[in-house]
Amino acid sequence: MPANLGDRLRDVRKRRGMTQQGLARESGVSVSLIRKLEQGERQDTRLETVRRLAVALGVPTTLLVAESAEDGASTTTLGQWAAVRAALATPLGGTAELEEPPTVDGVRDALSAAVPLFSGDRFAELQTVLPPLLRDADTVAQLTSQGRAVRVRLLQLTGWLLTQTRQFEAAEWCLAAALEGSADRLEGASTVSTMCWLLLRQGKLSEARQLSTQWADDTEPRLSRATPDELSAWGWLLLRLSAAAVRDNRTDEAEDALRLAHSAAVALGREFAPTDDFLRAFGPITVTLKRTENAMILDRPDVVLKLAAKIPTGGFRPTSNNRNRHLLDVANAYARTRQYGQAVDTLAGVRAAAPQWLPNQRYARDILGHIVAKRRTLTQEMRSLADTVGLPT
Repeated sequence: MPANLGDRLRDVRKRRGMTQQGLARESGVSVSLIRKLEQGERQDTRLETVRRLAVALGVPTTLLVAESAEDGASTTTLGQWAAVRAALATPLGGTAELEEPPTVDGVRDALSAAVPLFSGDRFAELQTVLPPLLRDADTVAQLTSQGRAVRVRLLQLTGWLLTQTRQFEAAEWCLAAALEGSADRLEGASTVSTMCWLLLRQGKLSEARQLSTQWADDTEPRLSRATPDELSAWGWLLLRLSAAAVRDNRTDEAEDALRLAHSAAVALGREFAPTDDFLRAFGPITVTLKRTENAMILDRPDVVLKLAAKIPTGGFRPTSNNRNRHLLDVANAYARTRQYGQAVDTLAGVRAAAPQWLPNQRYARDILGHIVAKRRTLTQEMRSLADTVGLPT
């Protein structure tokens, strides 16, 4: 197959005997975007857009997508996080030359204090805190097994953060190092879940499916005896499998994985949300959030809004790992059903909850772009949101 998305798209479309106009009509993707992709004026588009094209052409998404359907980090983002990447690249040093070498307890306490910065998407503070914390964690990892455990946990969080900010190469290094240092398979499964998300963001759907399937099979617990940690780890791997499958037009496989994840959530009987590890939050609400996400991928805004109405609004932490991402689906569903006021209100609510997170979300920019394109005049709130997400108006 040709190496880039545009060439692949053109070849498959021609073999299907479809014109660009016909593909636009069947997929809901504009003729202008299809033309720009095929002519090489655009080298990429959102993975969900590629999926809509693939559905219209009757092929798996992976047949069209190249290595990555989404851009990496912007130059501005790379500059903001340069010190963090430099700390990761610094070779492990000894403690003899340090006047006050770090201690395991001290680094562990510092990491605990930093966890709310991760869960709260407080990027500016993390850019300052992380470099010395990473270097101290490297140092104590040479001393004891407890020090190595602290470093693994920090690398898990940093890998998640770098994936969030689209610094894919550095994220891959972090997560591989965390997996290598994991003390047991359960700890490894938490890292693999983020690895699968990284692969999804890169458009590597087949790899995400294979990795999540392998680890879900290897970690499947006996439900009647499973601990909350075991159910959470297995459930998240199934959610990653479902996310990869639905994006690759394997809807039956996606639904099967969701059903199994639901069984894990039922066995838990509640939303399991450890105070020290927000990435492992899992339960019936989390599964519903991901079911809603799948519905939006399948272009079912009516289902999205119906499911969203059943999700409790209180008592659930608004982190980008769950609820904020879900609210972007809700905003998109409102926009697709021409309820533009509700869409804008939802985006404004996300901005209030996560002001440093929203500007990094290309999805939010696409939603607002759709709203702006459908409106003759823009409200002040729309203009303000457009400035937040970097959308020209």
